[in-house]
Amino acid sequence: MDEAGFIAGDPQDVQRLLHGRLGDPFALLGPHRTPAGEAVRVFAPGARAVEVVREGEPAVALDALGEGYFAARVDGATAQRYRLRIAWPDQVETVADPYAFGPLLGATDLQLLAEGRHLELADRLGAHAASIDGVDGVRFAVWAPNASRVAVVGDFNRWDGRRHPMRLRHDAGVWELFLPGVAPGALYKFELLAADGERLPQKADPVARRTECPPATASVVASPEPLAWSDAAWLARRAERLSPAAPISIYEVHAGSWMRASGAAEPWDELADRLIPYAAEMGFTHLELLPVMEHPFYGSWGYQPLGLFAPSARYGTPQAFARFVDACHRRGLGVIADWVPAHFPSDAHGLARFDGTALYEHADPREGYHRDWHTLIYNLGRNEVVGFLVASALEWIGRYHVDGLRVDAVASMLYRDYSRGEGEWIPNVHGGRENYEAVAFLRRLNETIASRCPGATAIAEESTAWPGVTRAPADGGLGFGYKWNMGWMHDTLGYIAQDPIYRSHHHDAITFGLLYAFSERFVLPISHDEVVHGKGSLLARMPGDRWQRFANLRLYLALQWTHPGKKLLFMGCEFGQPAEWNADGELDWACLDDPMHRGVQQLVRDLNRLYAAHPALHAGDCDHRGFEWVVADDRAASVYAFLRRTPDGGASALVVLNMTPVVRHGYRVGVPREGFWRELLNTDAAVYGGSNTGNAGGVAAGAPALHGRAASLSLTLPPLGALILEPAA
Repeated sequence: MDEAGFIAGDPQDVQRLLHGRLGDPFALLGPHRTPAGEAVRVFAPGARAVEVVREGEPAVALDALGEGYFAARVDGATAQRYRLRIAWPDQVETVADPYAFGPLLGATDLQLLAEGRHLELADRLGAHAASIDGVDGVRFAVWAPNASRVAVVGDFNRWDGRRHPMRLRHDAGVWELFLPGVAPGALYKFELLAADGERLPQKADPVARRTECPPATASVVASPEPLAWSDAAWLARRAERLSPAAPISIYEVHAGSWMRASGAAEPWDELADRLIPYAAEMGFTHLELLPVMEHPFYGSWGYQPLGLFAPSARYGTPQAFARFVDACHRRGLGVIADWVPAHFPSDAHGLARFDGTALYEHADPREGYHRDWHTLIYNLGRNEVVGFLVASALEWIGRYHVDGLRVDAVASMLYRDYSRGEGEWIPNVHGGRENYEAVAFLRRLNETIASRCPGATAIAEESTAWPGVTRAPADGGLGFGYKWNMGWMHDTLGYIAQDPIYRSHHHDAITFGLLYAFSERFVLPISHDEVVHGKGSLLARMPGDRWQRFANLRLYLALQWTHPGKKLLFMGCEFGQPAEWNADGELDWACLDDPMHRGVQQLVRDLNRLYAAHPALHAGDCDHRGFEWVVADDRAASVYAFLRRTPDGGASALVVLNMTPVVRHGYRVGVPREGFWRELLNTDAAVYGGSNTGNAGGVAAGAPALHGRAASLSLTLPPLGALILEPAA
């Protein structure tokens, strides 16, 4: 090879470069020592000329060798930082050479990435503004071990995949590149070639911290500006606010349809101004947000996310989301974020066959395809995938200060045959249906949250009888803080939808839940799933005429708030929204002009305040000593009565539910002590829209002893009403 050949580089590599197929660009581009001297090689398709510029020295023009490839001898180039002056048809750009920089990730990072143990994944992979040797730019890195070539494309290189191929760090399967001159706000994706050379659809960054607003699909280089926080005092106490003995009342919200944004500010800032005061004034202790991670299809409500590290651009910037969480904490509201590690959509720009192989998902559709949702299932047997998901969880709890994650679709993760027929699933190594990899992942997830984010929690949406969901992993459990009580929800909604004349035949639907109410730490969920897909609103599911529907709704809400378990109510249910939820609209706030709807709203407000103020109603939510049946067998009258207690027995409250529209005078209920019992709440009060039938504020307990208690009360039970009473001091 002659001198010109040494300077120009390997002709085959040049051809691969020109056609966007060079897997090792640093072997060709940038500064190189050759037998013919030091060379600088640059690929700038479309450029008219390229010069090497060094301080205090004359510029060196590179020879144009065709199709945007330039090279020349530049003595000293390998020892001294230089810049490239590139003459484009419409401008002249001076920028440092990306291929003059050495490897970016250190050995420890690479080892942790390869082992799936890097808990600061989004700090190492993705796109990060950086300054290297005094040069400002963006450091890119992506995991794609089976790709034969990966390049960064974006608005900074005309989305030309030939321009900026990346360096492969073989020991971790990570590709990296530092691009001088790129700044926060730039749009980017990755262009990959599969191992066989197939050019794949351009991929969004799996760990991007910011994205374009859908339906656009590019990732965005996030601002390096630190998120501003003022909630240190809150974080120091959040463990007690999420403890089994605390009053936990959760308001579940879909950010896009609670109230439509006016456009006057970022949606998160508008929600901070409107939603936070409303939820706090209503007495809720926590907001639960339907997934706010970026998702391509709005109609999935966030449950088919692709940006597990990015707050959805539909609602504003990452900084705006952080401001919202901080404002919640300042107002005394915790924040729980729904999070989806069970599956992901198959959009071409996403994780599906990311590097030409089933990288994030299982290759076999019997494990990797979810037929219910037409989505792909994460391969939890792969360390890097588990690390990706655990790091995502920590991103929301650690970086964004959310107090907990509600983990979606846990049952679908735990069982290999979930929603599959015979022959459509692969048994575990012992021939069973349990998904051992998912169990190990969930235990690791919860152990990591507990160790890295003290006081935060995870809540399982788990609909089966899997044992020990909220038991510690050390004791054989999964380690969740709480579990949704789906059985309670199904049983009680089925019961309350019955015409009262038939409720005596379904009496056990209310009592059955107490047989297992303390087997886990439960949340009682009336969630978005109960008011969509033709189910109608919660109010519409109530039987009877208009008055009875509202009375039934008030009665049902009182049952939820007095039953053992933490509370969750979907937005709109707190004022009896007439129509089922429509994610494309907003709540029917106009119905609050009707006093019946205002009455339901006032009841929920009062239930929340009562629940928080009286330890008997919350301290034993997850303790069998916190509940005691008084009347469980009056099937004929469809009446229930029970005591709620603090576990130490220091305080008690009596709850009586009349599930029929019949007023019952002189109904006797046994109580543990004589004296005056004050009526704390009556769902039939006129202020709630009721008939004002009740007990004039309280009743004196005395003889006879009844129901195994020392005394009894003679009560007037309002129609379709609930009473809460406590002994006077």
